[in-house]
Amino acid sequence: MDTEETRRTVAAVWRIESARIVATLTRSVGDFGLAEDLAQEALADALAQWPEAGVPRNPAAWLTAVAKRKAIDHWRRSERYDARIALLAQDLERDPAGTTGAADAADGDPWDPDRIDDEVLGLIFVACHPVLAQQAQVALTLRVVGGLTSEEIARAFLVPVSTVQQRIVRAKKTLAAAHVPFEVPGRDEFPERLAGVLSVLYLVFNEGHTASAGNDWMRPELAREAVRLARVLVGLAPREPEALGLLALMELTAARFPARVTASGEPVQLDRQDRTRWDRSAISRGRAALARVDALGRGRGPYALQASIAECHAIAASIDDTDWERIVVLYEALGRIAPSPVVELNRAGAVAMARGPEAALPILDRLEAAGSLRGYHLLPATRAELLRRSGREDEARAAFAEAAALARNERERALLETKAAGSS
Repeated sequence: MDTEETRRTVAAVWRIESARIVATLTRSVGDFGLAEDLAQEALADALAQWPEAGVPRNPAAWLTAVAKRKAIDHWRRSERYDARIALLAQDLERDPAGTTGAADAADGDPWDPDRIDDEVLGLIFVACHPVLAQQAQVALTLRVVGGLTSEEIARAFLVPVSTVQQRIVRAKKTLAAAHVPFEVPGRDEFPERLAGVLSVLYLVFNEGHTASAGNDWMRPELAREAVRLARVLVGLAPREPEALGLLALMELTAARFPARVTASGEPVQLDRQDRTRWDRSAISRGRAALARVDALGRGRGPYALQASIAECHAIAASIDDTDWERIVVLYEALGRIAPSPVVELNRAGAVAMARGPEAALPILDRLEAAGSLRGYHLLPATRAELLRRSGREDEARAAFAEAAALARNERERALLETKAAGSS
C-alpha cells in the first residue's frame, strides 16, 4: 500500500472512529486534552507504519492501543507512576489488537462502527460544555467528534488554520482548568446541556446550508457532517424529542440540496427548484424522525416545529401547492415558544405567500423599527421581494441594492445585485 492510499485509509478510519477512540482514551487517562493529543500521535504512527506493515483488521483498536501505550510513556516521563499505568496495562493485556504489528492487530473482536455507547455521548457533552465559547464548541465538536482536521474546519468557516488550532488548544486548556468531568450529565441537567449540543449542531448545519461568507453558496460537506453527528446523537438519546426534531429538520432541509445550486454553483431559489431532484430518501427519513417525535407524546419543540415547516415544503408538488396557511400557523407557534426576529421575518415571508405581500409588509416595518435585524441582509431582501410582488419596482430595486451591500456571501450578493438591476 503506497503512502497516498494509506493516508486516505487513515483519514477514513479517523472520520468514522475518532469520537469513540478519543472517548475511550479520555475514560482511561482522565484528561480530555491529553486523550486527543495521544490519539493524534497514534494517527501519526499509523501513517508511518501501515504502508509497510499493512492496515490492521481492527484499525481503531490498533490506534487506541498505541495511544494507551503512549499514555504510559507520558506518565513515565513525568514520573507519575500510579494506578493508572496498571489499569492501562491490564487493558492492553485484555486487548490482543493492541500490539503494534498489523498481523497481531487482526486478532480479537472486530471494532463495530455501528455500536454506540455512553462514552461517545460523554465526549459530545464535553466538547459542547457551557464553559467554552460557542466558536470553541464548534471547533472542538468538529475536531474530536466529527473527525475533521483543523484544515477542513478552517476551510469550512473561512478562517485561518492557526485560528482553528488556537481555538482547539484554548478549549482543551479551559476544560482542564475547569476540571470538566468526562460524563453524561445527570438527568436533572441533561435537557439544558442537550440544548447546547443541539445548538452547535444546528449552527454547523446552517453554515453548510447557506454559507455566511465566501465564494460558495453552500458547503454541503459541512451540512452532511452535522447530519451524521445528529444521527449519532439520536442513537445515543433516542427518546429526546428535540434531538429527533433537529435530525428531522436537517434531513428534510438537506433533501433539497441537489436542486439548490446550478452546475456552476449559482443559487436556485425555492420557487425555481426542480423538485424531481429532491432526495426522496432524505424526505422519508425526516418524516420518520418527526413521527418518532410525535410518538413520544411530549409535543413538538422548536426544532420539531421547524421540521414541520420543512415537511410542508417537502411534500408539496410546487410552490403554489404548498400549504402556506399551515406554515404561517407553525411560525406563529414557533414564535411563541422560541421567539426571535428571524422567526418573525420568516413568518412575514409565509404570510406574503398565504395572504399577499401587503399583509406581510407591516411585519417588516415593525422589525425594522425594532432595530434587532439592523445589518441583516435578509430583512431588506425580503422587503424587496414583497415590494416587487406589489408592483413597486423602483422601491424593490433599492431594497435589493441595500441587501446586496450587506450580503457577505459572494454568490448571494451577485444574485441580489442582478435583482437590483431588474434582470431577475
